Amino acid sequence: MAKPPTLDISPSHLVATLFYKADTPHFFPHADLSPHSPGDPIPSASLEALKDGAVPTENIEDYPLEPPTPGPNARDNLYGSYVSQSCLTDFFVTLASILPGLQQSTIASKRLETSKFCRVVEVTFPLPSASPVALETLRRHEAVSRYEREWNVECVFQADSIYRRYKRLAVFDMDSTLIQQEVIDEIASLIGVDKEVSAITAAAMNGELDFEASLRARCKLLKGVPSSVFETLKPRITLNEGVKELVTALKRLGFKTAVLSGGFTPLTGWMGQQLGLDYAFANHLVVSEDGATLTGELTGEIVHAQKKRQHVLEIAEKEGMLLDQVICVGDGANDLPMMGVAGLGVAFHAKPRVQMQAPARLNSKSMLDILYLLGISREEQEALLA
Repeated sequence: MAKPPTLDISPSHLVATLFYKADTPHFFPHADLSPHSPGDPIPSASLEALKDGAVPTENIEDYPLEPPTPGPNARDNLYGSYVSQSCLTDFFVTLASILPGLQQSTIASKRLETSKFCRVVEVTFPLPSASPVALETLRRHEAVSRYEREWNVECVFQADSIYRRYKRLAVFDMDSTLIQQEVIDEIASLIGVDKEVSAITAAAMNGELDFEASLRARCKLLKGVPSSVFETLKPRITLNEGVKELVTALKRLGFKTAVLSGGFTPLTGWMGQQLGLDYAFANHLVVSEDGATLTGELTGEIVHAQKKRQHVLEIAEKEGMLLDQVICVGDGANDLPMMGVAGLGVAFHAKPRVQMQAPARLNSKSMLDILYLLGISREEQEALLA
């Protein structure tokens, strides 16, 4: 039998980090996992299966116009709630179906957890030189999306360059990224205009409203609020899980760190100090002449989407770093431009539209999982935090 021609492999390699979504396991068990003997207990009746869009309602506007399209079968319930060998093999097959000429023998995998039930695996593979498929195509390919749904995983694709492993600058959004709250919503709840402000915030962060116009509209509702409101809010602010540990690990690796917020300087500056960040930029609210209340107006440049992008460019230049060495993390539409110029832009628990447009998305429970995207294993993370 004639030997197949040697595949001309370009030096360009890609890496995919697979995260099993242990925090959101498939609800529907595989049929083979149902009770088999008469003595087995019958599961109690529950409406849990209806929670994602078909819960009984008296509001006709909430009623679905048509039944949801059945998704692919959940395979993790059959093969294991982790990144199993079957899960990996199917990923290799998926890659080969997208990249013509890719041989499975050229695909390598590395477990980033030594646990038997490994949750995170790194897969490295060459991009055939003749392949028309680009990195962006893989990130949004229908076959990859189906694979993710079948196996309950998230795939983050990156170019496997030295700068993927040796980043030097980490830039974060603050509200709903570093912290769990949206600060302007918290202020609004104190003065009883939370519904009006939250509606504007949600539309702006989902990209439905111009950020600067919506920010000024929300700030007008804060006129007359005591200027001490930020001190009142500090005890209410809670970090997202893994944030403190992530910043600690990054600083031990020699990273410069920054927070760029569409919120306000008193809390952004305070949070930057709490975490030991190197840079903090946010908006300035005007205080009345006697210093007692907020005027509802803003002064100085607005930290909107393009300003965040500009700050990333300026910090990287000041620190003498390549943009390929920058990682940006955010959750709103106004974070997309800065994600776009960074070597890696991560939408962390982001709004739906942002997850669709961001270079990478991550919905795991802890932000510390971002270290896996740099190729740092669980055991190495523990050593950094020891």
